[in-house]
Amino acid sequence: MKVLYTTLSTAKNGRNGRAQSEDSKLDVALSVPKGLGGEGGSGTNPEQLFGAAYASCFGGAVELVAKQKGIEMEGDVEITAQIELGKTAEDELQLRATLDCYLPGVSMEVGEELVKEAHEICPYSRATRDNITVTLNLLLEE
Repeated sequence: MKVLYTTLSTAKNGRNGRAQSEDSKLDVALSVPKGLGGEGGSGTNPEQLFGAAYASCFGGAVELVAKQKGIEMEGDVEITAQIELGKTAEDELQLRATLDCYLPGVSMEVGEELVKEAHEICPYSRATRDNITVTLNLLLEE
């Protein structure tokens, strides 16, 4: 792999600690959600961080594919990631992701093509492929 970018982030004290990037651009308190038996404090959690990262990376992939194909959106591409943490039948923790993709001003056919191709090139989609269930939803203007 030819490395294009490297960053370091450190989390201290697990889900009840703090996560910070080496340049301090990311510096967040972490709290365990009530759904996982925590107090649900004011901090974020790994699932929210993963969702934000996946949504932004996937949105970038959609924009890249659209640019390569000469397709212009009539507004902002918006990706919402729903990240679920649950247990498998074997009682193991597992993630599941749903990406709602709002692509303004494109037809269903074009939107489906963009989302499908973005899912092929997005590094987060590639990293999760065959590891977790990822559902892709295309949302069009009404």
